[in-house]
Amino acid sequence: MATYFANVAVFDGRTVRPRAGVLVANGTISWVGPHARAPRDARAAAEVDGSGKTLTPGLIDAHVHLCFDGSADFGKEARELTETRAVLKALRNGRRHLERGVTTVRDLGGPSSYACELGVAVEEGLAEGPRIVASGRALTITGGHGHGLFALEVDGPEGVRRAVREEMRGGARSIKVIATGGVLTPGISVDFTAFTAQELQAAVDEAHAWDRPIAAHAIGKTGIENAVRAGVDSVEHGSQITPEVARLMRERGTFHVPTISALTEIVQHPDEIPSYAVEKARLIISEARDSFRRAARAGVRHACGTDAGTPFNPHGNAPLEMVRMVAWGLTPLKALQAATSNAADLLRLPSVGRVEEGKIADLVLYDHDPIEEIEAVLKPALVMKSGDVVVGAV
Repeated sequence: MATYFANVAVFDGRTVRPRAGVLVANGTISWVGPHARAPRDARAAAEVDGSGKTLTPGLIDAHVHLCFDGSADFGKEARELTETRAVLKALRNGRRHLERGVTTVRDLGGPSSYACELGVAVEEGLAEGPRIVASGRALTITGGHGHGLFALEVDGPEGVRRAVREEMRGGARSIKVIATGGVLTPGISVDFTAFTAQELQAAVDEAHAWDRPIAAHAIGKTGIENAVRAGVDSVEHGSQITPEVARLMRERGTFHVPTISALTEIVQHPDEIPSYAVEKARLIISEARDSFRRAARAGVRHACGTDAGTPFNPHGNAPLEMVRMVAWGLTPLKALQAATSNAADLLRLPSVGRVEEGKIADLVLYDHDPIEEIEAVLKPALVMKSGDVVVGAV
């Protein structure tokens, strides 16, 4: 049955349209316009009174690890994973995303191609969850960040190129490379520069040949610059973005996915998380905040990503990440763009991320206006995915 959102403020992915109407039919948005000019078809639809409420596109979390639950010891959880446990955890965590208005996620690394297969199952209606843009395994150098956790160890330009093809064979819809050290791998500094410029270039060329976006885990400034110059689509974390590289990112259209929640939660739980991770997070968090603001001032587009699954960083945290992005300096409007249209552009998903005629009906209804009070995104009143209400009721 068709659904009509009546007299509602609509954030369409770019701006807000007051006193609007949105008609949903057959899983898509069939009409958007002034409520006073609602089409005749709206009269036969189930009506949702949007007075005083705000309707947005379904949220997108562009950086998650569905098979991890956010336990204190990330490494221990990884070592205990089996293929079956990974799938079961991912299904449960996918539901948590939907409950909070997140209708699309990008999985940026697991122990196998399980998330690629799960994404197909969701598309085919065999499983419930957000749509999944899965990367299979991340790619790291021998002994690099993520090895033994969620990444495949590869070396040399041809080895990297071959590894990208292996992930494509497994069904990957995006690629992730580890360009620097990281917080959750012991014995490697966060700013360690991993892949060479030639290796990164091979990964980018191969991913783009398959028309797939490629993300770079990059914390240290040299690794960030190498990744941006190689042509990656997004810098994940980006804790040491320099002014020069921020300008380069803007010029090239490189997105910044800051994952504020990952660092914040590690720093806030020092007695429960392994000390090496806490020390590294404390070392980098102030730089990360400065880097985020520097990128924003330079005009770099941000996409919302939580790194969900890392310690004390549960799935469904994209709304909280948006609140934290505002606390770090984005306007509420730009935070909403980061979690909708910007993320959709990054993931190359033209059919979601906007409230426009012909788009998939992924929608979230809020009782209050997130532009005025960003914390409103923490409590969705209704969530719709592909025209079906998955949270709340019509």
